[in-house]
Amino acid sequence: MKYVIAVSGGVDSVVLLDMAVRKNRKEIIVAHFEHGIRGANSKADARFVEALSRKYGLTCKIGYGGLGSNASEALAREKRYNFLYKVARQNNAQLIVAHHQDDLIETIALNIKRGTGWRGLTPMSDKRVLRPLIGMTKQDIYNYALANSLEWVEDETNQSARYTRNRLRKHMYRLSDLNKIALLHGVSRQRIVRKNIESEVDKILGRSLTRYFITMIDKKTAIELLNALTNYRLTTPQLEVLLVKIKTTKDNKEIQPGAGITIKINSSGWLCIDR
Repeated sequence: MKYVIAVSGGVDSVVLLDMAVRKNRKEIIVAHFEHGIRGANSKADARFVEALSRKYGLTCKIGYGGLGSNASEALAREKRYNFLYKVARQNNAQLIVAHHQDDLIETIALNIKRGTGWRGLTPMSDKRVLRPLIGMTKQDIYNYALANSLEWVEDETNQSARYTRNRLRKHMYRLSDLNKIALLHGVSRQRIVRKNIESEVDKILGRSLTRYFITMIDKKTAIELLNALTNYRLTTPQLEVLLVKIKTTKDNKEIQPGAGITIKINSSGWLCIDR
């Protein structure tokens, strides 16, 4: 099996690459996306990753975004993953990223802030991506890097208050280890719930849906079903309002739960969704 390892040049991905090389050097391809957000510093990071790849004797694939300094976090992430998935497909390889335990906790907190509901409590579930460092803390990663005399680069934007995740990270440092452990246990339980709900939703999606059916099934399943039917474009509060409106809106009336989405309930109670 071949592996594409996403390497930004930061300590997390440098540690991931070093661990992977020690285990199986032959099947590794390094992938780095140069967003073009940080000018000369972005280019310097790409050169660092290329040099690191040569040191390990690995092939390195560089993608160039040219996004500019005003690019959003969301756009940068989208372009980066598009590039990484492309490299993985081209090489028939499994993508590996350096997300760790602190990243998981930050992502959960961000999702709660954004109102993504129970699904937001089970992030990083994409089966296309392996995350072997998810059980390690940031401190564990630093300890490994120092113990093995590894070098890495620092992205100065990680300290910028412009980005929501950076502002949140400063508050997350105040969480005690016990609180973090409790949060992670909650995530584990939610993963089981999510799996059960998604199984039910998969069974239902092939059917024609009526108002009666939506109102009679379990609320969490109904919310997730509406989420799927609207192409995951609504927040949890919007989905909850939509569920109430489906229960109370008269026949032959339209509901517009979000931009570009219209749901009509016909005279027989069938749901017609235009998205």
